[in-house]
Amino acid sequence: MATIFNQSTVALTPAGNGAARQPLLTEARVPDSGILLDRLTLDRGGEARLAVPATSVAWIQPLDGQALLTHDDSHQTLTDAHVAFLPPGFAATISSAGGAAFLYGEIPDAGRFDAGFKQSPPPFRLADWTREPVLDSEHDARKRIYLVTPKLFGTKAVKGEMIIYPPGTAAANHHHEGAEHFMYVLRGRGTVYANEKPFPVRQGDVIYYPDRERHYLEAAADEELVFAEFFAPAEFKTIWVDESQICAWLPTGRDIRGRLPAREIKAHSSAEVLSPGDV
Repeated sequence: MATIFNQSTVALTPAGNGAARQPLLTEARVPDSGILLDRLTLDRGGEARLAVPATSVAWIQPLDGQALLTHDDSHQTLTDAHVAFLPPGFAATISSAGGAAFLYGEIPDAGRFDAGFKQSPPPFRLADWTREPVLDSEHDARKRIYLVTPKLFGTKAVKGEMIIYPPGTAAANHHHEGAEHFMYVLRGRGTVYANEKPFPVRQGDVIYYPDRERHYLEAAADEELVFAEFFAPAEFKTIWVDESQICAWLPTGRDIRGRLPAREIKAHSSAEVLSPGDV
């Protein structure tokens, strides 16, 4: 059964100088999960250390504020337009002058999801998702922007995307085979259906689905719903209750701000098991 809760129900634990961590997805909360998720917050002037185990891959998605990621004598500024991919053994300091909040995701034992992981571990990479192409749903007004993909970050251990639901929009009922995944509600509110049972969701909610659980979402009638979702591994099969609702994602030729995007992604179907080469 789906695990659904709000981040406000999870206690803060110290994570450095002026830093705190909320363990959202853990072994205790979701036994045998292949995905770990924390919410990391930095106060004004706060600083925390990041250390990715040698067998894991991780990523940071800033939620608000601005921070500085320092590693190997390099410095990267992070805002809510970025996703930073952290390779195995990565060590860094993250700090913020004005305060910031992040999602920190990790795939332990990434090699079980990516056969080439040990031979060719992926490097550190920083992506600006606001420069990524927007894809439109074939059947409705939903939009998709990829956040973490094999092409962007060089591993099939994890895939992530941002989905935008205009008010009143709903997806088709479906389930995944060969992957577990979670959603984090970035803004808005709506209803999530897990095995046809409805649950209200709002900003800060985490929704975790085990493999093969049927699910879909619906935005509130008067409010846009936006969430990030991540899958482990990146390649899996999706099964629809009604196969006529299998969705194709169509390129718009623009990024979320209406500009020409940094790269092109061709149209593709959610029925595809393997990640398209340009994704």
